[in-house]
Amino acid sequence: MQHYREEEAQVPKDDRPDVSVVIPIFNEEEALPHLAKALRGALEKLDRTWEVILVNDGSSDDSQARMDEAAREDARFIAIHLRRNFGQTPAMSAGFDHARGDIIIAMDADLQNDPRDIPKLLEKIDEGYDCVSGWRKDRQDDWLTRIVPSRIANWLISTVTGVRLHDYGCSLKAYRREILEDVQLYGEMHRFIPALARWAGASITEVVVDHH
Repeated sequence: MQHYREEEAQVPKDDRPDVSVVIPIFNEEEALPHLAKALRGALEKLDRTWEVILVNDGSSDDSQARMDEAAREDARFIAIHLRRNFGQTPAMSAGFDHARGDIIIAMDADLQNDPRDIPKLLEKIDEGYDCVSGWRKDRQDDWLTRIVPSRIANWLISTVTGVRLHDYGCSLKAYRREILEDVQLYGEMHRFIPALARWAGASITEVVVDHH
């Protein structure tokens, strides 16, 4: 998946963590300090080692500076800067390429996903599932413009793929590393990873997560 270029990727090679959290970033300078604090608060409670990979998808604001600041303050935060805006799927793919954990968690940067839900996903992975998808059961979005189109899309995707999930659009998901190695991403396919993983033989489940 080498369809991107990096400006900087300071990724330590030793001491592989148990969990990698991959977060695409595009113009999130205001959210990033709060995101870093929330992630540390949630991840430090885990009985696992971890890293956070922040992928700057060509932001035009001060996201790069905020990301570099988080990486300087905590070596478990890794900043990767793409040369331009490639889109969420290539940015996520870049993060997956650099993730070293046995379990890889993807989430958004805007704090609509709650890092405190990460343990819920890990519990399901520990039960033996290969992919755990978040379900924003109580979505905090406009009913007519966001929720209704989303439900229609989820029904269509579930029907076409045969992999029935309530919320394909939720970025908060957990994967075993070996499952992602069998999934080729392109275009805007990150939402379809559970279906692609099922076709590769993965076991899939979902858990209810918060939506802010």
